[in-house]
Parts: sequence; C-alpha cells; structure tokens
Amino acid sequence: MAAMNRRELLAQSLAVGGGVAAGLSEVKSAAPEIIRGNRLKAQWYFGIHVIDDHTARGVPLVELRTVNNIRYYTDSAGYCAIEEPGLMGRQTYFFISAPGYDYPKDGFGYAGVTLDLKPGAAATIRLKRINIAERLYRVTGEGIYGDSIQLGQPVPLREPLLNGKVMGQDSVLAVVYQGRLHWIWGDTARPAYPLGNFRSSGAVSDLPGKGGLNPAVGVNLHYFTDNHGFCRAMCPLPEEPEGVVWLGGLTVVPDHTGTLRMVARYSRRAGLTKLLGHGLAIWDDRTAIFRKYKVYPLAEHWRFPTGHPAIYVDGGIEYRLFNPQFPTLRAIAKLGAIADPQSYEAFTCLYPGTQFQGNKSKLERRADGTLVWGWKHHGTPINSRQELELLTAGLIQPHEAHFQLMDVQSHRPVMIQSGSFFWNDYLKKWIMIGCQEGGTSFLGEIWFAAAAAPTGPWKRAIKIATHPNYSFYNPTQHPFFDQEGGKVIYFEGTYSVTFSGNDHPVPRYDYNQLMYRLNLSDPRLTTTVGI
Repeated sequence: MAAMNRRELLAQSLAVGGGVAAGLSEVKSAAPEIIRGNRLKAQWYFGIHVIDDHTARGVPLVELRTVNNIRYYTDSAGYCAIEEPGLMGRQTYFFISAPGYDYPKDGFGYAGVTLDLKPGAAATIRLKRINIAERLYRVTGEGIYGDSIQLGQPVPLREPLLNGKVMGQDSVLAVVYQGRLHWIWGDTARPAYPLGNFRSSGAVSDLPGKGGLNPAVGVNLHYFTDNHGFCRAMCPLPEEPEGVVWLGGLTVVPDHTGTLRMVARYSRRAGLTKLLGHGLAIWDDRTAIFRKYKVYPLAEHWRFPTGHPAIYVDGGIEYRLFNPQFPTLRAIAKLGAIADPQSYEAFTCLYPGTQFQGNKSKLERRADGTLVWGWKHHGTPINSRQELELLTAGLIQPHEAHFQLMDVQSHRPVMIQSGSFFWNDYLKKWIMIGCQEGGTSFLGEIWFAAAAAPTGPWKRAIKIATHPNYSFYNPTQHPFFDQEGGKVIYFEGTYSVTFSGNDHPVPRYDYNQLMYRLNLSDPRLTTTVGI
C-alpha cells in the first residue's frame, strides 16, 4: 500500500491506542540461532553475490529477473538466495538492473547473465557504479539481511530481520541527545495490519566509537516499543485522537536553566494537506515521548522549526538554521526563542512587513538600487520558485539571485524540493544534499552543491544518485557520521513508490530508508562544482 493511501485511510479511521511501554525494545535477537540454522540450510540455495567492481562491496537493491519475470532483489550485503524448484539444476538467465549501476549489454541489448543454478553453489556478479554516491544498505524494514542469513553469511546488525516489527518507515530525523543518537520517523507500517503507527516512531543508537557501528557497516537501532513489540507513538497526543502526527525540525537547545532539551515542531493533519493543529513539542525524559510545549495558531505558516536544523553562528550568536526549502529561516538557539514565532528571522529580499505577491512583490532596495538581501524579523522567506518568479518578472537580475541551481553538466536549472544544508569541515563550505522536483524521476534524483554561506548564492549542482521511476524523498546528511575530517559523508532518504507513477513497489525496500556514502574528494565533484 502506498504511503499516500495509508494517510488517506488513517484520516478516516485513526484511533490512538493505549497500553504502551515507555522503555526501549527489550526483545532479544533470534538472529544467532537463525544464522546457525541457515548455515546448514545454505546448501539448499544457489547464492548470488552482486558487488561493486571498484570496491568489491555488496550492492543492495539489485533486481535479478528471470525470463518468466520472477524477480529477486539483493539484500543489504548484495546477496540473493535462490531456491526455485522448477529452475534448480538448470541454466537460468537473469536480467540485471540496479539504480545508479550498470552491467554490460550483449549483442541483442540485454543486460544479464546465464547461471547454472546448482544447490549449494554460488556466483559473483560485478556492477559498474554510475552514481557518484555509493549505496550502502537499507536502514529500516523487514529482511535487511534476509538473503545473507539464508546463505549462512555473517551480518553486522543485532536485529537483521525484523526490528521493532517495522515493515516500512517514512522520512528520517536524527540528532545527538544525551550522548546517543535519537531517531524519529513518520508513518510506520507493521506486519499485522495495513494500518500501523501514524504518530511518529522513534529509536536510539550509540554513536560510532562509543559502542555504535561504523556507519559504513550499519546502524543498530533500539526502537521504543509498545507491549506488542511494535514501535510505539512518539507524539501520541491522546487528547486529540483525530489525524496523523508528524514531527519536523528536530533539534536540541538549552532552556532557561541551561539544561539541554530536545524539541520538534508537531503537526496534526488529515492527510497530506489539511492541517488540524500544530505547535512545539518537547521530549519528556521520564516517559520517553514528545509532549505539547506550545500551540501555534493555524495561520502561522512558517515561523517554527522545520527541515533538518543546522548550527549557525553569526556575530557571535548561536542560531538554529532551518530549511523550509533552502536555509532561509533562523532563531536563536534557546528554547524560549525557538518556541516564540516572533523571534524568527527570514532571509529575504522583500521589504520588511510585506508578503510575497509575485510580480507585485515589494522588494527592498537601497538608494543606489542595490537589492537588500538579509535576515529580517518582519520579512517572509523567499524560496527558489518564488525567486524564479521575481527573475521572470524582471524584478531581480540573475546576479542578484541566491537559490537558482544549475546542472554543471547540462546547464539546465535544478529545482530542489527538499534536502539538508550543513557546514563541512573538509571543504570549509556549506554543502547541500537535495532532492530534485520534476527531474528524470519526479522525486528520485539527488544533487550535491556547495556554497560559502548557508544563504548562498547556491549556483552549481551535480547529480550524485538516481532512482529511475522511483522516489527518494526527504534526504538528509548525517554530520555526526562524518569521517576523515568531513571528507567522507553519509546521507539517507525514503525510497518509495509514492509520487513516482510506478505501480510496482520493490519488495522489502519500498517505503524504507536507504543509506548512501559520498567521498567529497571525488574528482567529479571537485572539478565540475568547483569546490
């Protein structure tokens, strides 16, 4: 079931359940016993290992399709376990396809290989990576290492098969709080019924080097679960049972006593568009849920935490920088300021106190005609689409624009729908990992850009990952995973058939999180983007 259908169903039938437990999941992994058993059963399967021809690392999300359209998909280690009764002991052809990877075609234009499917035997297939970013593993969902376990291979995760009874999970947020990583997701699917948890899910994990896995290997998530073992609501709002509850703008700031508090904006909705209520939620350490801290008026459209906040220091003052689309919203990094809409500043070229009105917008210019871009208390943030309207109307000139990205290879404009913006120590610049709106795939193309300031100008971009006929939305970098002084970075997003027009969800992978790695010293970045 697509994510949009889940939300539409929920808007009609959501009921907040009781009987939740505040603690983390204490279900002990059965993985060691399962692995031991499957080492004996591995002789029943024909194993296929698909690897990157440059790194020799297993490639997840590779489709292997027979001529009668039986589809297999590699797990997070790049393994497929084949046990098809009618094909075992026979030579069998597999078409090979993988987002961002390539395999040579034969004289008839087929990309694939013929394998002799003998039980207990194995084959290795090598793919050429076209993506600049490297796909590493699936973070959430069922059967992350299912094929590896069937083949008796070692796996890195504590719960490699079904963690927190999560089948699918939407849109990640993550922040370091009290020495551990805290993870939040949106709508979450379960095995037992089409409707799951629609009031935000959560987990914690240890930081790398402090008990956590190397992010190149994986993330051991410890879900907050209910008394049935399914990940429970992180923002239940039992007094308001109608609608889904999503969290955004997750960040950590000090309160008036100097105590660090984890906060996020909550929005209670009936489907994708109708807002029922919203405000600031604060994490309760005792009960391990988000509670209401402040309620915002429904008419408050932008002065609240959103996106993936970044630390930003300006004039010796620490801010939290928010990105509704680009980083054009900020508030002082204190709980009182984050909670108060009046404290927010917008980065805008509009005259203070005015709203965007297309070609009738009132822009602020100095006497010499210079356009005044700046942080303004009584302004409204300008996004790239609005800026494009101003350019088209001739109200601003190309050299005055801040958010008009261009593909360095095709010289075509790139419209970013969502993403993250963080300072990078290796490049000494701000970097963007962004999802393109209306690209080769509507929400499946991921771009990289760099700028000297969070407000840009953002000019040049290069595509680093593609997902043909699929979505990969709400991507974010995880700066807490940076390696080699920021030269190697990690990002993830939601891989989903939703919004793609594709009617064939990929089993296990659909509506789940994929992790990527990007090496910023790659010459394709340094020579084309000019960093």
